[in-house]
Amino acid sequence: MRRWRAEAGLRQEDVAAVLDWSKPKLSRFENAEKSAGPAEVLALAAVYGVPDAERDQYVALALQARQKGWWQRYGQDALASNFEEYVGLESEAAEVHEFSGELIPGLLQTERYATELMQAWIPQADEVVMKERTDLRSQRQARLHETNPLTLGTVIHESALRQLVGGPEVMREQLKHLAAGAKLPNVTVQVLPFSAGAIPALGAPFIVLSFPDQEDPDVAFAEHLTGSVYMEDPAEVEAYTLNYSALRSKALSQKESITFLNRLARDL
Repeated sequence: MRRWRAEAGLRQEDVAAVLDWSKPKLSRFENAEKSAGPAEVLALAAVYGVPDAERDQYVALALQARQKGWWQRYGQDALASNFEEYVGLESEAAEVHEFSGELIPGLLQTERYATELMQAWIPQADEVVMKERTDLRSQRQARLHETNPLTLGTVIHESALRQLVGGPEVMREQLKHLAAGAKLPNVTVQVLPFSAGAIPALGAPFIVLSFPDQEDPDVAFAEHLTGSVYMEDPAEVEAYTLNYSALRSKALSQKESITFLNRLARDL
């Protein structure tokens, strides 16, 4: 794919614009971080003017190599809205930085906490979908414990820690789980206390994903009630990165945050 683009004399951003793709999507194909399917190969071959015989050869290879990501075995309802794309990005990311205002970040949620959230959602999913979502979250969380683990940095507002999701017992377990997770070498948990006052991005939680290959630019992600939005423009992503850095500077240190979490758990 890189050779095709080089021979056509096109830049990644040019090709992405023609196909209405994101630049990271094309970059992941070119760096073999994601398998291109037959449709993607056909689209690229058309843009690059690849001869039919060569195009058909690579379409056949794409058919053979096409393998679903582990998350795609779940039903459509388990991957609400366009969350499937996020899970795919997260599975390829080297680092995830998240600012959470009202909820515990999904990668650090306990099963009981997550179940309480799902049961409160409107419309409520059936038991099969909730079980699939629980399993999906567990698979995502497993990346924190791999040999080459995902690096996770979080800034969690105190309001998320004091929201009694499921009652005191569920929250006590969740807070202890957070404190334990913060002791992993690849996980940073910082509490943003009420005393911080007016802070950047108040009321606007977000996630920034960074990838192993430097050619793959960071992607910012934010959810709303019925869906989500991805930001890939460098200037826009930089704003999220700067806000995350500012939030970290106003939050408690890792050590102070663990003490805060343990104290809050004892007081419940």
